[in-house]
Amino acid sequence: MQSVQDECREIPEIQNDRGWGGVLKLRSGVLSELTNRGGEEDVGKESLMMELTRLVQKVMKESSWWEKRGVDCSILTAAFLCLVPAFLLLGSSQLLWFTLGMLLMGLAHAVITVKGTHLASHGALCESHTWAKFWAIFFIEICGSFSAQAGIHGHIKMHHAHTNIIGLGDSSVWKIPFLPRIIYLFMAPLSVPVITPLVALAHLKGNSLGMVVRTVLMIALGLYSQYWLLINVSGFRSMPGALLCMLVCRAMFSIPYIHVNIFQHIGLPMFSPTKRPKRIYQMTHGVLNLPRNPMLDWTFGHSLISCHIEHHLFPFLSDNMCLKVKPVVSKYLTEKKLPYQEDTYLSRLHLFFTKYQELMVFAPPITELVGVQ
Repeated sequence: MQSVQDECREIPEIQNDRGWGGVLKLRSGVLSELTNRGGEEDVGKESLMMELTRLVQKVMKESSWWEKRGVDCSILTAAFLCLVPAFLLLGSSQLLWFTLGMLLMGLAHAVITVKGTHLASHGALCESHTWAKFWAIFFIEICGSFSAQAGIHGHIKMHHAHTNIIGLGDSSVWKIPFLPRIIYLFMAPLSVPVITPLVALAHLKGNSLGMVVRTVLMIALGLYSQYWLLINVSGFRSMPGALLCMLVCRAMFSIPYIHVNIFQHIGLPMFSPTKRPKRIYQMTHGVLNLPRNPMLDWTFGHSLISCHIEHHLFPFLSDNMCLKVKPVVSKYLTEKKLPYQEDTYLSRLHLFFTKYQELMVFAPPITELVGVQ
């Protein structure tokens, strides 16, 4: 069976552990090959993942900078540019223009704080380690109101390293068993903008004074900047009005955000820490893609919606590159008779609504992939 150390060696982002997600950079468009762990039996077991990696390598070599990073950087830039008309429209006394400003700011905020923070946590926005650290702090702490260190550790070192492993990366962090399904699925997510900075502060316990001060200042800077612009640019006359506007804009996409986080892992096979399958089996059985959705794909990013399997197999790829390698990955997995799981948003919502107790309250059963070990 696969050890935790072997698991980490299979993930390029953890293979070169330098903090900040241990991101292994892409040099000249070439992906780092998977580590060969030695032994005839191990080589045979690793051949599927290594073969798929070579296919993805080929696509990467043939891709331009624009495809690798330019497309996603342009989308994030457009989101920031949208903030200018959004703040101006929020100063309008006419309901139509004010509403348009609110929607525009909510959309821009979702792109920046979901797509932006996710790409930054993986170091997928640039090749420089120094800039990767800067963008992680900027997107996660200033824009996302969360601790960059805690966010990267939880997402990269736990969720990706131990996807659907009971007690490690099993997505149980999203479960709140005492909440009824209606509250959890449709009301509680609206509190995410308030809960996020509070959870970030809780994660600061045990960190150095410098780390605590920096994180608190960055989060405060992000929140105060939006508040100041609403008062001085949009013309809000009261603190409660500006704060309410901030809450509405930040919570606008929080319901689908929570849904996406639970739909694509919970309810799928879960594995024991001592009997985990090889990486390619773990990811193909424990990850699910949602179909292309223009709103969610461009707001949250392809890697979180329609290319989540590709993202978990190759977590260092940008959203656009995940989309580009999707036909290669799906074709390969199908040819090798490996699962390539897909389901619709409404289908998953119906499943979680009807089986809420089983999926979100009770402990998940452990799956053993007999015959592929």
